[in-house]
Amino acid sequence: MKNISRRSFVNKLGLGVGASIVISTLPSFMTQEKSQKPYTGKKLNIALCGLGHYAGILASGIEVSDYCNLAGIVTGSPEKAIKWKAKYNIPDKNIYNYQNFDEIINNKDIDLVYVVLPNGLHKEFVIRSAKAGKNVITEKPMAISVADCEAMIKACDDNNVQLAIGYRLHYEPTHLEIKRLGQQKVFGQVRFIEASLGYKTYDTLDKTTIVDKSKDWRLNKKLSGGSSADGFRYLLYPGQPLCFGRRTYSRYCPIWNNQ
Repeated sequence: MKNISRRSFVNKLGLGVGASIVISTLPSFMTQEKSQKPYTGKKLNIALCGLGHYAGILASGIEVSDYCNLAGIVTGSPEKAIKWKAKYNIPDKNIYNYQNFDEIINNKDIDLVYVVLPNGLHKEFVIRSAKAGKNVITEKPMAISVADCEAMIKACDDNNVQLAIGYRLHYEPTHLEIKRLGQQKVFGQVRFIEASLGYKTYDTLDKTTIVDKSKDWRLNKKLSGGSSADGFRYLLYPGQPLCFGRRTYSRYCPIWNNQ
């Protein structure tokens, strides 16, 4: 038998007892996913607006989705248009650039525009999509100011289209369960949440590194909204429904006032 110290034994016993208590409170972790019949209805035809790194990840997910179809693209790069057309079999009539994008109003083969552009461009292309009668998903954060967000909402309301934010954790099982624990106070009132996040856009220790802000929009405050607006969303969004049961990123949140 492997020797075990008193401290190690106590620690492991505590973890075991703690785990047994936690597991008993987590029904959604313990239930198996119910089998569903294959979906055979109409797929949602999506156009991706902006073909950066994350758009490639979205395209891979859409490609295997039972409910969605990558029907179109919007890009300022002719080279990317050629590559994406070949890879995803996108017809020429469903390929747009940022100048002729408004012509999408005449395209009945596209139901929804997913805006995957830098944060500072979300407002413009959400509004243009709404005016074209297309439902819209925009990447997080919604925009870089409260005024921009309100203008986007108004445009979608005025044109009777739906607007959503591409924040996957709304539906992710682990986060839904953690939200339940907080809202139902399974372990009591949530009093403190500690979270941290960081991006490394370049090697700060390499003194030979030449930082070109024109090549990374996250380093451009006009496009990103600043580091708080771009990064703090990952810390702010999950914590609010955990404590309050709703999301309250509003004019009262300093990052949206660019402070």
